[in-house]
Amino acid sequence: MDEQLKQIGQRLKGLRDVLDLTAEEVAETIGIDVEKYLKIEEGESDITISKLMTIAHKYGVSTEELIFAEAPHMKSYCVVRKGQGMSIERTKAYKYQSLVGGFVNHKADVFIVTVEPKPGATTIYKNAHPGQEFNLVLEGSMELYIGGKTMVLEEGDSIYFDSSKPHGMLAKGDKPVKFLAFTVE
Repeated sequence: MDEQLKQIGQRLKGLRDVLDLTAEEVAETIGIDVEKYLKIEEGESDITISKLMTIAHKYGVSTEELIFAEAPHMKSYCVVRKGQGMSIERTKAYKYQSLVGGFVNHKADVFIVTVEPKPGATTIYKNAHPGQEFNLVLEGSMELYIGGKTMVLEEGDSIYFDSSKPHGMLAKGDKPVKFLAFTVE
């Protein structure tokens, strides 16, 4: 994962250089201080998928280009076979598999997200990003926090919400949770 962080940081720095942006401008776009943003560019700090999506949408590139260094090519349709989507492990606990990564100018980001349980964890990391989000639990169960409310979603449950509200989740129990995440601005 350390190598992935460095590569994402290099792509972010490259994007900033190409667009003649300051680190301050990009940091402001994702709502963090410039020192933290520069650590991300150096590969010394992680960045959430939602912040990468915000950068991609703001500056007209695909999220996949920032994450995977691969531009989408499909224009009519894009088939992703079971287990074959572009995949990235953001932290040891989170794995994202893109289901739309090959489609040019897709309007939504769709991932299968797998989250490992954290025994004894009580703190939920929260993030927010523009738009709306749909989650469908495929396996396991999750504790989901949205804008001050906490709920449990089980296999087959779904939720649609305003993703500009602070939100986050934990895998419940001792098994990973796998869910479909669909976001659109």
